[in-house]
Amino acid sequence: MHALGPEWQPGPDGLLFRRAARVILLDEDDRVLLMRGHDVDQPERSWWFTVGGGIDDGEDAAHAAVRELREETGIALAVSELVGPVFTRSAIFDFYAAHCRQDEELFLARVPAAAFAGTDRAGWTPIELDVIDELRWWSLDDLERVDIEVFPENLHALVASLLPAWDGTTRHLGLARE
Repeated sequence: MHALGPEWQPGPDGLLFRRAARVILLDEDDRVLLMRGHDVDQPERSWWFTVGGGIDDGEDAAHAAVRELREETGIALAVSELVGPVFTRSAIFDFYAAHCRQDEELFLARVPAAAFAGTDRAGWTPIELDVIDELRWWSLDDLERVDIEVFPENLHALVASLLPAWDGTTRHLGLARE
């Protein structure tokens, strides 16, 4: 048995697998809200990543994205306020002492910066409480210069490609080995 939770199931390749929905959340100044976390098995390594998480049984990606956004940030959006999915990607990584694969759909949404009033951990899972260290807004210039990993890779350029507006084409970013 693994500690990641029931949404993670062994896939045909033997890796724990789940589908996930993520949100590239922008404010009025085109800053992106990101989370910084670490792995309990590698506490010295930390990285920034987009808000989101696993898709529950019977849930589609858009509903999972707004649920995860509300749980992790306190920001409540309607599915109709999401744009996309603007990107899809797959990632293989080690996390929580397990070798994992995750297929992701990434949506875009905009809120005023004031919509994020600060971290409220009330909706977080036990794993999130263990591994998420902070949330903050990032300008694209600062994000390009950050000295730790950011997922998805080259997020600053991916976000810039969505400005001033998404062109309506969902782009697959491929398989990342993180």
